[in-house]
Amino acid sequence: MTLEIVAAQGRRGVAAFVDVPWQLPPLAGSPTWVPPLRMMVRDNLDTSGNPFYKSADRALFIARRNGRAVGRIAAIENRAHNRYHEDRVGFFGFFECEDNAETAARLFESAADWLKGKGLAAMRGPMSPSTNHECGLLVDGFDVHPMFLTPWNPRYYEALVTGAGLAQVKELLAYWLPYGEPGFQLNPRLAALAERAKSKSKLAFRSIRLDTYMEDVAICWDVYNGAWEKNWGFVPMSREEFFHMARELKPLLIPQFAFIAEVNGAPAGFMLCVPDFNLVFKKNPTGRLIPFGLYHILTGKSKLRTGRLMALGIKEEFRTGSILPVFMHEAAQRGMAYGSTGAEASWILEDNQAVRQPAEGFGGRVYRRWRIYEKPL
Repeated sequence: MTLEIVAAQGRRGVAAFVDVPWQLPPLAGSPTWVPPLRMMVRDNLDTSGNPFYKSADRALFIARRNGRAVGRIAAIENRAHNRYHEDRVGFFGFFECEDNAETAARLFESAADWLKGKGLAAMRGPMSPSTNHECGLLVDGFDVHPMFLTPWNPRYYEALVTGAGLAQVKELLAYWLPYGEPGFQLNPRLAALAERAKSKSKLAFRSIRLDTYMEDVAICWDVYNGAWEKNWGFVPMSREEFFHMARELKPLLIPQFAFIAEVNGAPAGFMLCVPDFNLVFKKNPTGRLIPFGLYHILTGKSKLRTGRLMALGIKEEFRTGSILPVFMHEAAQRGMAYGSTGAEASWILEDNQAVRQPAEGFGGRVYRRWRIYEKPL
């Protein structure tokens, strides 16, 4: 059977690229896969409308066998990453594929050739399209419901990636925080530590205000870039890019789970936990907003009782051994008051003990794992 790799260009090409997962039985036929909202995928590929691409470029490739889509991959040049890290790394992302080594190899070859043409020396991923978005290949936790804005893929993808010559470079973890499960109690020692720290440092928390939302987003942007600057793979987000993402998330937020910490009235940090809208998207098999997707989102939001802790930033001058447990204690208290049954904290680098230890101290357990791969070009 004839296999060809074609470049996806223009509006029709992007639409065909977005549609590929629905053509793959291992995805569309899996009870665990959650159909993404097509408009969100398109936004992450939109070179004219998404500010990410002011410092980046991408090429899209679709694998077709006898005219039927059997895989896809994006090659991504992230110039902001290479300037920040003084690097020459290219990236791949949005990878989906049938269980066929030849198909995967041809897709990776196409991405690698495009990246080499940009003068890049290595290919790393998956990043869809960067570490500030969905990234990593799922290697453990295949039967666990995937949380909002986290990748899920069939088990065989790992063999496809390594078979194409890519090797592991980083492990990303997801912790389940069971603070709403029956019988769970906050560790009294940690609770006391949190209360002492709040009193001693005059630390107070407030929910993000939707009526002055962009003003609070500006505070979070300032904290975010300073708090994450030393993390592996981190790339500072431009103000325009951060605001773009914030506008996309605003309709999905529950304000008490997006909160800012202040010390003596000055911003010290923030935490963002988003409801698990994958439980809503699961009821929308086409991934289209119209006619039924918008209805499910509007009616389903108030029923959601699990979520994902997806962003945390603390200004350097406020970082102490007790500050992270204070944030987690605040999130747990708010969650229990809301009737939440628990939350996922992701992603966390496997070697980031400063975050892992407090998560485990609050009863968190690792329940999913993703992997980043790389290959010299």
